[in-house]
Formats: sequence, C-alpha cells, structure tokens
Amino acid sequence: MNANAFRDLYAYHFAANRKVWDEYIVPLRQEQFVQPVQYSIGSVRNHIVDLMSVDDSWFAGLRGVDEPGFLNPVRFASREKIRTHWDSVEQNMQTYLSTLQDSSLITQPFLEYDEDPIYLWQVLFHVVNRGTDHRAQMLRILHDFGVETDAPDYVFFSQSVCELMPA
Repeated sequence: MNANAFRDLYAYHFAANRKVWDEYIVPLRQEQFVQPVQYSIGSVRNHIVDLMSVDDSWFAGLRGVDEPGFLNPVRFASREKIRTHWDSVEQNMQTYLSTLQDSSLITQPFLEYDEDPIYLWQVLFHVVNRGTDHRAQMLRILHDFGVETDAPDYVFFSQSVCELMPA
C-alpha cells in the first residue's frame, strides 16, 4: 500500500457515501429517515450520524486534535444539518489525506492509548471498511423500505474513474 492507494480508497468512500445519500436517503420521507428499526443501530439517520461521528473521531485523533466524541442523532433532526456537518468532517479528512506520505503509513499514531499499537495504514483501512459496512446496513434498511438500490462496489467506482482518465 501507498498513500495514493489510500487516497483512492477514500475517494471511493466519499463518493459511495454521497451516492447513498443523494440517490437513496434524500428522497426518503422524514418518517422513514428517523423511523426506528430493529436492525443494527436503528434508523437511517442513526447510521449516518454514527458513520460521520466515527470518521470524525478517528481522523481527529490522526490530526492530533481533540476528539469530538460521539454525536447524538437526536441533535440532527434535519438532513440539512447532517449534510453541513458531514461536509465539514469530509473536508477535514481530505485535508489530512492530502498530506499523507508513504512513510507515515507504518507509523503507530495511537501508541499512548493502545496496549497493542496499530499502524496508520490499519486505522485508515478500518475507517473505510467500517464505512462499507454501514453503507451495507443502510442499503438493507432502504431495501426494507422498498427503495431500489444498486451495488456501491469499489470495482464499479474504479472503473468509472478509469473511464475518465486519458489513455
């Protein structure tokens, strides 16, 4: 792995989040958006807030700033408020990723907190992987609501990016 590979994975992460948001969540009725479900951590709103909260917490730690703590979904009653906050979280992540160097991937950023230190590349992979899991959980809920979705697979993202690249 190298820093550019992680930037590519995060481009996918951001694009996949945006696709699920724009195509499937924005059109939901408010009742569906906040509807309690017995699957995973609850409503679609709860999944979104948890996803951005965890992304923000991990990257705050990587950036060396105070971790914001977990966000309460109730404080995000409107999708506009979520989108504004999520855009800020994503911008902070992109700023961090823009400075990422290959050599930093084997550093251990949380030595003072962990008995079993993890490498930066493992943290970065974990956050992307967790996002994939949350998107899959949201797609399950959306499917149960009758929303037609398609596969947000990385390979489809990478193919669309390659089509845009000059030969």
